[in-house]
Amino acid sequence: MENLVKLTIDGVSVEVPAGTTVLEAAKKAGINIPTLCYLKDINQIGACRMCIVDTGARAFGAACVLPVTEGMNVKTNTPKIREARRVNLELLLSNHDKKCLDCVRNQKCELQQMCQDLGVDDVDKYKGKMNSYDIDDLSPSIVRNNNKCILCRRCVAACVNTQAVGVIGPMGRGFKTKIGSAWEQPLNDVACINCGQCIAACPTGALYEKDSTKAVWDLLNDETKHVVVQPAPAVRVALGEEFGLPMGTSVTGKLAAALRRLGFEKVFDTDWGADLTIMEEGTEFINRVKNGGVLPMITSCSPGWIKFCETYYPDFIPNLSTCKSPHEMEGAMIKSYWAEKAGIDPKDIRVVSVMPCTAKKFEAKRPELSHNGMQDVDEVITTRELARMIKEAGIDFANLPDEDFDPMLGESTGAAVIFGATGGVMEAALRTVYEIMTESKIEPEEVEDNDIFTTVKEAARRTVKEIVNKTKLFMAFHDVRGLKGVKEATIRINDTDVNVAVAHGTANAAKLLDSIRSGEKTYHFIEVMACPGGCVTGGGQPIVSAQKRMECDPKALRAAALYLEDAGKPERKSHENASIMNLYKDYLGEPNGHLAHELLHTHYVERPKYKK
Repeated sequence: MENLVKLTIDGVSVEVPAGTTVLEAAKKAGINIPTLCYLKDINQIGACRMCIVDTGARAFGAACVLPVTEGMNVKTNTPKIREARRVNLELLLSNHDKKCLDCVRNQKCELQQMCQDLGVDDVDKYKGKMNSYDIDDLSPSIVRNNNKCILCRRCVAACVNTQAVGVIGPMGRGFKTKIGSAWEQPLNDVACINCGQCIAACPTGALYEKDSTKAVWDLLNDETKHVVVQPAPAVRVALGEEFGLPMGTSVTGKLAAALRRLGFEKVFDTDWGADLTIMEEGTEFINRVKNGGVLPMITSCSPGWIKFCETYYPDFIPNLSTCKSPHEMEGAMIKSYWAEKAGIDPKDIRVVSVMPCTAKKFEAKRPELSHNGMQDVDEVITTRELARMIKEAGIDFANLPDEDFDPMLGESTGAAVIFGATGGVMEAALRTVYEIMTESKIEPEEVEDNDIFTTVKEAARRTVKEIVNKTKLFMAFHDVRGLKGVKEATIRINDTDVNVAVAHGTANAAKLLDSIRSGEKTYHFIEVMACPGGCVTGGGQPIVSAQKRMECDPKALRAAALYLEDAGKPERKSHENASIMNLYKDYLGEPNGHLAHELLHTHYVERPKYKK
């Protein structure tokens, strides 16, 4: 039986499980306590002192690390508490670059919002000496501006705990403390995997993606170039948040319409590339099983994961699938197959990818991802960057009519759209691998209720009951879904038990790989995504504040929207995509064939942890 604790917060009686913090208990009572350094499940250190409360003790306590006790009487809103919070905030502002209008986080900055909430209007009350730092913009993915840093350490916790990378941390002491890398190295010269989880964790504009919007605008204004765009699966279930739509809203049709209005000549869909990836990756797995290839085979869709493997687990490089990621495959097809069909010189084509991921910026520049002297993808913008471009163009996104993607490289199945969620690549692969290996069909089963869809109904406050009641799941593969850090399943294919695993967040991937190294675990097929929850919470997705993360889980809501879109597709297996089958018939020949290997496969390299 659960041990419950009774306490009072601002006169409200609350009963919570033992071990609950005052911050969590207050949230249950409908009382919001301000926070800056706190980030649910990532950073609980009580450093910023914004969440202080009065419990009758000699000193105020930090609610984010203060456990409840029986009979505790908590006051969160006394004059002394409010004044102490204002002083703490004003002291933070005294060493902060307050150029808000030109900051990438303007109106989405938690520090700025807190100033409004607490009525701090004299931002120079404690004006004095300020630290000044050079902006580190050498990375192809991430920019670091310590002039905006408030030393909350949320980025450090994300890098160390969630990702097991740990290339940033506090340096110096007292007033000279800053967040940096060993030996004052820029991010580009350390073993950063470019995942951008530090950006997602940052409450201010101290960390943000390398901006590519100017380069894309320049391409769109170049009449000598054919500029083609492709958005990733996860973009369509997050972009709407930038325009006031509820989290978990799919905006696929509006996304296509907005991209067309920005001036792209063709609006294709990376989902098509995902279906192509399954055909290549699934065939590669089958060939490895049949021919004694290196197992377990590990997916290669996530560039942050690939760089993590190359840097920290290079002994697993032979296990990586040689497949390029979906947007790189599609880029290669745009500059070969589509160029030939359209009668366009590939040298005059420019491919722009819209990605939920900052690591894709690094990936697009890899020399291994090119053909005939041309990169497969020319520019990558994040979901946030696309939102800025749409706003700059004056497009009324929320009221756009739905439009379809352009055909040929824009048609996809349900298997492709779930690539954006952890477990999605594995499930998509299994749907195809199972049918090819068994030479039989597997049908989805109707499900009346499902916790993923229930979460969407409650938190997004929109009616999806009709869709839920018509939802059909491939129950044989259902164990690879969900948000558990490492998921395992055994799939019976013919007379063989195929052991599969799924990990999301590179800290979980490290645990999984360590278990294989030690001989504790044995698998045939593994999916790894660098970011927690998969691409839906990639480093380039819309920022979700710490307060919002206490109310809902972006990983679950955005993933649920992808699964709903999958359920509504007429075809739900990649080998059922007619345009992909036509591609092999008319151009590539066969999956894993000579031309497919030339255009759609690559190799990986061991990387040093630090540049010498």
